[in-house]
Amino acid sequence: METNTLSDNHHTAVTIPTVTRLTAALGAEISGIDLNQPLDDATFKFVHDALVEHQVIFFRNQDWLPEMHKQFALRFGPVQIHPAFNNVEGYPEICILENSEAKPSKIEMWHTDMTFSATPPLGSILHSKHIPPIGGDTLFSSMSAAYEALSDKMQSFLSGLTAVHDFRYGFKESLAEPGGPERLAGAIAANPPVAHPVIRTHPISGKKGIFVNSLFTTHIVGMKAKESEALLNFLYQHVILPEFICRFKWQVNSVAFWDNRITQHKPVNDFGLQYRVLQRITVDGDKPY
Repeated sequence: METNTLSDNHHTAVTIPTVTRLTAALGAEISGIDLNQPLDDATFKFVHDALVEHQVIFFRNQDWLPEMHKQFALRFGPVQIHPAFNNVEGYPEICILENSEAKPSKIEMWHTDMTFSATPPLGSILHSKHIPPIGGDTLFSSMSAAYEALSDKMQSFLSGLTAVHDFRYGFKESLAEPGGPERLAGAIAANPPVAHPVIRTHPISGKKGIFVNSLFTTHIVGMKAKESEALLNFLYQHVILPEFICRFKWQVNSVAFWDNRITQHKPVNDFGLQYRVLQRITVDGDKPY
């Protein structure tokens, strides 16, 4: 990828950020921005607008210090401390996502982050530290593209529904581990089941998107169990059709920033017992209604 440059009157090269779209539905790679430098207002607006437009954005070759990772995230809003992950020493808001033979990945399902919360995150910013030579990609899917592909009648029907999301349901594997209920007791108490609309309107773009996911959604309110299961299973299969998906191949010091309000994602756990480490910060959101 080439980066555009311009020269000012003093013959100093000025880097102009560029955006390269990756798929028709979502995803873009941005070059020409050094994330170890504080974002000025113009660059912040550029990144913010790119995120809203493309739903997930990527940067390469960012040898990111934890402090700058944190400062970048804070430009978009307050940051969270995740109740279930380890963190970088001195930076409780930076989660460590580490997979190895001793720590295999527990998350295999498509999901939107932390929809068990009354105020699910705005988005997450993931930085790669150690990447296996083969495998370990991440898939992202556009919930607005998935919604727009539905018939008018289905869109109208879904828009009147709400669904329940539950921390316990999403972390059932961790809760089944020895000591799991004790370790996660605080998170369970702080996150009782919550209902969200099945169709969410993005607060900035105004686009509508499907807001249920197979990791955290338990059922649709007001439906019989079999009806709810059938409808949710249809939606789970619909939102992962290839035309809605972008696949990102990680390199060391890559950054992915996804808009959690209108996407789902899934790690591709095809790297066996190889070592993989990423660091993530999650930015606060608001109620999806």
